[in-house]
Amino acid sequence: MPSLPIDDVLSALINQLNANSQLILKAPPGAGKSTRLPLILLQQRVITGKIVMLEPRRLAARNIASYLASQLGEKVGDTIGLRVRGETRVSSRTRLEIVTEGVMTRMLQQDPELTGIDLLIFDEFHERNLDADLSLALALEVQDALRDDLKILVMSATLDAEALTNLLPQAGYIESEGRSYPVELRYKRLTEKVNFIGAVAKEIVTLLSQESGSMLVFLPGAGEIRRLAEQLNGQLDSEVLVCPLYGQLTEVQQQQAITVTPKGKRKVVLATNIAETSLTIEGIRMVVDCGLERIALWDPKSGINRLESVRIARSSAEQRAGRAGRLEAGVCLRLYSEDMLERQPATPQPEILRADLTSLFMELIQWGCQSASDLHWLDLPPAPSLRKAQVLLKMLGALDTSGKLTEMGIAIHKLGVAPRHAAMLLLAKQHDGSVAATAAILVALLEDPPRGINNPDLHFQLSLFESGELPRNKAYLKRAKQLLDRLGIIAKSLEIANEWVAPLLAAGFPDRIALSRGKDSRYQLANGQGAMMMPDELLADEELLVVADIVKTRQGDSRIFSAVPAQLENLQQILPHLFMWRESLDWDDKKGRLLAEKHLCCGKLVMECQSMGEPDPSKASEALLNAVVRKGLTILPWNKAAQGLLTRARCAADWLPELDLPAMDDDTLLSEATEWLLPYMNGMKTLKALERLDLISALEARLGWDKKQKLDNTLPTHHTVPTGSRYAIRYRENNSPVLAVKLQEMFGEKSSPLIANGKVAIVLELLSPAQRPLQITSDLAAFWEGAYCEVRKEMKGRYPKHPWPENPASHVPTKQIKKYM
Repeated sequence: MPSLPIDDVLSALINQLNANSQLILKAPPGAGKSTRLPLILLQQRVITGKIVMLEPRRLAARNIASYLASQLGEKVGDTIGLRVRGETRVSSRTRLEIVTEGVMTRMLQQDPELTGIDLLIFDEFHERNLDADLSLALALEVQDALRDDLKILVMSATLDAEALTNLLPQAGYIESEGRSYPVELRYKRLTEKVNFIGAVAKEIVTLLSQESGSMLVFLPGAGEIRRLAEQLNGQLDSEVLVCPLYGQLTEVQQQQAITVTPKGKRKVVLATNIAETSLTIEGIRMVVDCGLERIALWDPKSGINRLESVRIARSSAEQRAGRAGRLEAGVCLRLYSEDMLERQPATPQPEILRADLTSLFMELIQWGCQSASDLHWLDLPPAPSLRKAQVLLKMLGALDTSGKLTEMGIAIHKLGVAPRHAAMLLLAKQHDGSVAATAAILVALLEDPPRGINNPDLHFQLSLFESGELPRNKAYLKRAKQLLDRLGIIAKSLEIANEWVAPLLAAGFPDRIALSRGKDSRYQLANGQGAMMMPDELLADEELLVVADIVKTRQGDSRIFSAVPAQLENLQQILPHLFMWRESLDWDDKKGRLLAEKHLCCGKLVMECQSMGEPDPSKASEALLNAVVRKGLTILPWNKAAQGLLTRARCAADWLPELDLPAMDDDTLLSEATEWLLPYMNGMKTLKALERLDLISALEARLGWDKKQKLDNTLPTHHTVPTGSRYAIRYRENNSPVLAVKLQEMFGEKSSPLIANGKVAIVLELLSPAQRPLQITSDLAAFWEGAYCEVRKEMKGRYPKHPWPENPASHVPTKQIKKYM
């Protein structure tokens, strides 16, 4: 085999692996860490038992497994095995398994001792895939508690070495320098007004005319790839092949992009960030980097993802450019400025900090964790996301009131698919074959949604599947049969039971049952969130929907991309636990009186109303509270002191999370109004009576005496300046606090005052003798040394009776003119 950079450190690496149970390997793309190292470990029998290597992407896992097997003259499934979603190729001869998508986590859950496995390899760990973070946390506990002989190897092209060594303080560390040819970096920033796809196509055509070889173009997503491929059609010579590369393509299409081009041809590979590190793409010596990637940002408040095209981190830009220098000297054209790149973070945000953690939370419960902090993480899973996951799992019937897995929860975990999808499959298992088949097909489509289908009605996708016209139909058919096998159901044919589609979807997405608001194609979800469809879409006039795919848009709305129409009676009959009658006592604004009704509720949706006659006047305060919750906190009598207390509490939540104050955001205050607000509304029967409400006492009671004292000590309402005067601090949410004070009263103060245990500097609004702002600064020392000189020159002539010393930092502070000093 030809030599690779990893060869230079193999001896040291094997010695370290023999001496340590943990090892960190840093090696750039192309060094051979994924392809050479595993074979050497096998051939030299460095590891006695089986090796399991986790890859963050299915495409990379398949290609690495195929390459390693070919090097041994074997097929995948012999010495080299593969386990990805929907595909398992292992045998009794398998010594190295390439796995992905939670497979390693399931291995750890099923057999915490990892019988027969002696080495776990975490490849491309810098991608900070959610499954990799979870598997590493579990593996470290196994190593600590059960298997001190288990070895863990973490490999990465670029990583935060300090953070990783803090997590693995006993680990050995090896770095391979790698080998690459010079890459010429060119920058050309595209203006925001330009047609993005057209501009990128123009740069590709120009670069191809100037340089030889094949090209790799990095784009944010599949949509841009498809549009650019269409744009390039007819603009390139016949010798140039345009090859898209992203996860949803068929294996044949992906291989066309990866493998060597036919003689006399060259190619333009249009790829997402899937091509940054995990894959070797033959023949590339030109890279065009748009500098963008598309990521999903999970909002725990709404339970909805927001898709965003964001600028890549500096490490990603480095990896992309490196693709041009694998075989010979190359060129990387960056379609952004060097200044823009310098302003980006060093590494991307880990998935665990921005993802839906429902599956992770279930794994933690199954593992027996009382808290996520029981395990060792590079980044602790965010508490709000875990709380949202717990709420959803209870809604699915997976957790009981004490937070333990129910029988349903155990069954959901055992299926090994996303909890929402498992709930759908388990409902179907209770009924006949066509219902189970419908659920299996539906889950297959939800796991890997077809691209390029504009019809939001999932019935349309199902009909395409039945007719065999759905793209990648065979893959969906294979996956559906695998899911049925897990349920223990043998289906002779996969027929769709259309009347079951909505109930099945509702079993997995009970929080996304959507009721029309009656206008503008807008809906309310059972979780209380608003949603919308485009007015001309086929489902826009439906009264009731069950939503599968919904995304928060830039405008703040949540747009429905896939759903099915539903009938209330059908959902009630099949899923009665989702509906309940509740008594409601509310204030009728129009009539100015109490209104008592019974509501048929689905989550926060009111499906039906029935009058209950005359209400009990003694419950007027409860009704009034409902009006407050409906109208929002602005209806309350916020005076300056109450607003100040609320703002300070919210600032403390950002600056001093260790104070562990109760949540004081609008949504939480409204949802918990019964606990903190209702006791102070006793006897109030009208909206006008709210003017007497003592909001200060209500907020203080919510905080509690101890935490209110801590808040006052760390974020005081006033600050005493050097003259002894006491001035109010003006607090602002998501901003620094401000103190307005005459400049002369700050003489003698050498630095800006600090609050929040020294974490936050107060912004000083330094005033003239006429109380007009002269300077705003959060660095008083820098102001004395710098801008004060100019201020002094101007103010000395305007206010000659006031002191303007040359050295204000050591001058006596004063409120007086010079005559009285």
